[in-house]
Amino acid sequence: MAISRSAPLAAIAALALGAAVLAPSGASADELPPPPTAEQSSTTSWDIPGFVVIDAKDDLSDGEIADLLGDVSSKIRGASFSESDLEDETRIEIARVSADDVDDVIDLLDDDARIEHVEPLSWVHTNFVPNDPLYEKQWHMQRVGAPAAWDYGTGRGVTVAVIDTGIACEDHEGFRKGTDLEGTRCVPGWNFIWDNEHANDDHGHGTHVAGTVAQSTDNGIGATGLAFHVRLMPIKVLDKGGWGTTVDIANGIRWASDHGAHVINLSLGGPRNAKVMEDAIAHARSQGTIVVAAAGNSGGSVGFPGGSEGVIGVSATDQNDKLASFSSRGKGVDIAAPGVDVVQQTICDGGKNKCEQFPNWRGTSMASPHVAAAAAMVVGMGVTDPDAVERILSEHARVVDPSEGGRRLYGAGILDVEATLKAIHFKQAFVRLGLVAAFSAIVMFMMAAAKRKNVRLLSPQFLIGALATGPGLFFFLPLFLSRTQLPVDVLSRPFADLDFYIGASVHRLLPLATAIVPLALLVTTFQWKRARPFVAGVGVGTAAYLASVVLLGQAYAPFGTVALVVWCALNGIASLFIARTCLAETE
Repeated sequence: MAISRSAPLAAIAALALGAAVLAPSGASADELPPPPTAEQSSTTSWDIPGFVVIDAKDDLSDGEIADLLGDVSSKIRGASFSESDLEDETRIEIARVSADDVDDVIDLLDDDARIEHVEPLSWVHTNFVPNDPLYEKQWHMQRVGAPAAWDYGTGRGVTVAVIDTGIACEDHEGFRKGTDLEGTRCVPGWNFIWDNEHANDDHGHGTHVAGTVAQSTDNGIGATGLAFHVRLMPIKVLDKGGWGTTVDIANGIRWASDHGAHVINLSLGGPRNAKVMEDAIAHARSQGTIVVAAAGNSGGSVGFPGGSEGVIGVSATDQNDKLASFSSRGKGVDIAAPGVDVVQQTICDGGKNKCEQFPNWRGTSMASPHVAAAAAMVVGMGVTDPDAVERILSEHARVVDPSEGGRRLYGAGILDVEATLKAIHFKQAFVRLGLVAAFSAIVMFMMAAAKRKNVRLLSPQFLIGALATGPGLFFFLPLFLSRTQLPVDVLSRPFADLDFYIGASVHRLLPLATAIVPLALLVTTFQWKRARPFVAGVGVGTAAYLASVVLLGQAYAPFGTVALVVWCALNGIASLFIARTCLAETE
């Protein structure tokens, strides 16, 4: 039997009057009917009849994969195969067989040493429950403490991927950028439905979700976004009907994490916990990406990927902090957030003709982006490790029911961005202040041991340098002024955090938290004696910042924890040595 291996996802099946309908080569999910009773149906009814995901081991050659598929074809009559969009990287193939042969294919390959997973191809769907009339006040922003949280951070330098139906992010072939997204920066994304770079929204769900994350704010029109200084990355994996497949979602997660997303929002789901999605989530986490997903709208157990390992699963609450009746609950709920009457801008008329509206929708789809936005705001404050982000969000969630039953409904509690950001800001500031004091004492001891007695360690120049590079020269400013104002944000940050204006990916490498900074100042200002106390302060402050990275445990380590600790230790010691050298030369 010959093997057919056509271009990406050549065929997708669905039920129509009880019969399997085969889509033509190159068909997308929007050409097919969804499961008939999506929210209440069983796990297996979400499976696409006649399609099997074959995830081969990543190190298999094309010839070995052809042999594998040939073995299937020789035993399963009429089997054909198509590559998934990222097949070169994931080695995932889609098998098309008779609906009656799906279990036979799984049984045949279940113990085959050449594959990682074999499972049915399954639908996932958006998790919103549309509601009207228009609800004009964004109660949900008040409930999570957004106004006070904005004094401490707004997500500058962080990229959030919205893996959904697309976002109204650009003007392209009749699609238009949303009026209330004009001030929001969108970075390049990908459309897995049509396999191109134009991830335009033809449904409306993705744009509404993205609005909660980063609706343009303080522009005199429309609504506000929670993390309104983040960059949005549109990833379209759901068609104009709101449907996509487990493989599309997995590919979207991989693409986003590989292309610079620091946070991923998944306001979608289904009852099947697909292994390919789990692998993609694990890949994203290994890249330092935080993954947030809706728990589901079944009113029963949590769906997937919301309930998957490595995902922050979000249930939905109402204006009275009660769990919404539609919200899924139980194992997999990590935190809760507002998900009833959530007001944001979205598109209408299929995204064409500049058709826009501000509906109030409800669903865990609306709750999840609140948490994704909060995660982005946390990352923007220097907490870049996914485990640390989840831990901090949980620690400062507002507990409404501490019982075991309450945890099944709300997880750690209801999202409280105000408490979270305040805690991060002052913990970082006080730890770094303490380290500045400790390292100043160490330098004083070094000077005393060298019998240097005429050093004015606490000179204004020294203190300015130490504060600017340690906790931030005016770290206390958010008590009086909002960091939504760029000058306040700059003055509140330690010098090593200024690279966030380039991006959080740059900050992960700590380019401004190295001994090179005080060394460069030493070399360029050595002839200017009055500058030496300032340079010494920079050395002490840099050492304090580096030590805080290790002590706080909040930073993602792209080259491993050991490498991060060694890097910080070597640069910290060198910075203290430079500080001691500068002070010795002030006599």
